[in-house]
Amino acid sequence: MKLFRRLAMLFAALGVLLSHVMWAAVAYNYCDLQWGGQFAGYSAPASTAFLLCVPYGAGIGICGALAWFFHKKRGPL
Repeated sequence: MKLFRRLAMLFAALGVLLSHVMWAAVAYNYCDLQWGGQFAGYSAPASTAFLLCVPYGAGIGICGALAWFFHKKRGPL
């Protein structure tokens, strides 16, 4: 039972870490695309940086589902 508790905590922490990494990556790419559109002649709009939310969101969802599964699997306290 202790293994399931640790796995639930691990996947919950991994989901939170992944969400913070997602926001940092999206912010960096948005700024880069905005600068590139103004000064370097990029053709893509800066809002395409938000497409990075799709794979990160899938990973966060999978981590959340695994954390929930292991939390339910460990049984009553």
